[in-house]
This record gives sequence, C-alpha cells and structure tokens, in this order.
Amino acid sequence: MKRKFIDLSIAIEDGLPSDPPGMIPSIQYINHNVGAMQMAEFFPGIDTKKDLPNGKGWAIELVNLATHAGTHLDAPWHYHPQMSDGQKALTIDEIPLDWCMGNGVKLDFRHFPDGYLVTAKDMEEALDNINYQLQKGDIVLINTGADKFWGKPEYLVKGCGMGKEATLWLCQRGVNVVGTDAWSWDRPLPIIARDFAQTGDSSIIWEGHFASIEHGYCHLEKLTNLEQLPPFGFIFSCFPVKIKAASAGWVRAVAIIEEE
Repeated sequence: MKRKFIDLSIAIEDGLPSDPPGMIPSIQYINHNVGAMQMAEFFPGIDTKKDLPNGKGWAIELVNLATHAGTHLDAPWHYHPQMSDGQKALTIDEIPLDWCMGNGVKLDFRHFPDGYLVTAKDMEEALDNINYQLQKGDIVLINTGADKFWGKPEYLVKGCGMGKEATLWLCQRGVNVVGTDAWSWDRPLPIIARDFAQTGDSSIIWEGHFASIEHGYCHLEKLTNLEQLPPFGFIFSCFPVKIKAASAGWVRAVAIIEEE
C-alpha cells in the first residue's frame, strides 16, 4: 500500500483580491541580497561578498495577515462568545486535536446555483446518493466549485451556502468539523444582505455560523481541489496554527488516500 496526498489548501498570496478590503494579505519579500546585509548586523566584521556563499544571505518574508486569510479553520469563538447552549466558545488554541483528523466525506453540491441555501434534506439526499452513513468524528467537505474563481473579486459571491438546519443536522450526527471551498460556510454575504433587505428576516443572517450557539463546531473555508477526492474512503487532516485566544488559525489541509 502507498499513500497519495492531495493538497486541499490555497496559497496565501500578496495583494490577491479574494477577500474584502482590509483582509487582503500583504507580503514583503526580503531576498538573499538584502538578507546578506541583515546578516552583517549579527556578525561584526563580516565581508558578505567573501564570507557568505556567493555573497548571499537568508531570505525572509514579513506577512500582514488576518487569521481568516487563506485556507483556515474557524473556531466557535469566531461565531459567538458562547456555544452549545451556554458554554464559553472555544478559541482556536482550545480545539481538541482529535477533531482535526478523521475520515473524510465529500459532498458534491456544484449543481446548486450561487447563493443557494443548502438544507438538511439536501445533505441527506447527497449521502444517500453516495451510499454512505455518517459516523461520529467524520469530517464533511462541501464541493461548491467556488474555488475555480479564487484570485478574482467574484470569488466572494460564488458557491452555495449551508444554513442553520443543515449545519445542526451534521452536528447532531457527531460531526465536529466541516469545510467548504467557498469564501464562507454560509451563503455569500452580499446575497444574504440582498435577501435581508427584501424580507427583513434577521434569522437568515450568518445562520450557518450562528448554529454553533446551539451546537459548537468548527468549519474550514477556502479549500480547493475537492473534485479530486472520492466521496469517502480518505483521511483528512486540518490541524490549525496555534494562536492564543484567536477565532481562527491557518491550516495546510490535506487528504490522504491509501492506494494499492
């Protein structure tokens, strides 16, 4: 048996317009020539041209980055200060590690239009179609197709979104972590805003996120390459960077498939 690794993470890039203004990553690249000058500050008397290989020093990057940039895992603290009917919501450094690796299940919802609200019935039918019954600890990944627009402003309005009903339906079956290749687990915010303006129904605002108030859970956003996965039969790993008291942490999301 050999293992096939599939990278499900998008790269963090400088200035890419796939976040709202104020959240777009900024990266300052310090090259090997500048690194040589920096090294001279640590080694008095050094002749960088003679004493360093080809006159080159280290390379470093300085990154200005929101915790929700790139592929990341949201903690319940992001959604609300409380979860599961009154408990303090977990921050990203408090997430149980056993939540972050488990049997993966992929549901293909690419046929739904942008802004569609996924229901519990949709979840149930999708699982019936792949002949799979959810197990406790499964990690459910939603393929919306939105990742094909990564790097473009329209990414923010692409893909279907999960409602409160669908989210709680998964949680009630022992699922602690879910994920999407869209910008948000919920429907795109501009579409929710449009519907709220028309109806005045505040229950539709961020309803998938706010489901955690009743049942705490984590979700991944900005995944990619989900179309390369089978519906099930793979291991999924998404350990977040440990940031004290934070609402999210960046992850290198990876699927592992055993092959003969």
